[in-house]
Amino acid sequence: MKIEDCLFFALSGTARRAGKFWKQSVAELGITGVQGMVLKALGEEEPISSIQLGQKVQLDSATMTGILDRLEQSGLIQRMANVEDRRAVRITLTTPGKSVTEQLQHKSTEANRLYSQNLSAQELKTLKGLLAKL
Repeated sequence: MKIEDCLFFALSGTARRAGKFWKQSVAELGITGVQGMVLKALGEEEPISSIQLGQKVQLDSATMTGILDRLEQSGLIQRMANVEDRRAVRITLTTPGKSVTEQLQHKSTEANRLYSQNLSAQELKTLKGLLAKL
């Protein structure tokens, strides 16, 4: 099989290009692409445990810890003790974090529109379905 026929090669290249596009889309907010995904997930559900948040954005606990450390140092999130389980930590957005997350929602909508502009609505729906199936 030639490399250009390899599904993994095609998906890897697409993921790299999409990641770069997303990173550039959120850079003016002073955050990385991965931080943007974490903040976006927090904007949908908070407070949330760091474990649940990691599962939601598909990142392991070691990676999540580093990202949460940087977001906390930036003043965008805060960690709170979980009264139900002292071993667990709940993550919430701070007021500045909510502001960035609000801006991020607009960036996300626009980035998705621009990145997929060469696809018809049906093609985009099919692509999302196929990716979910994989």
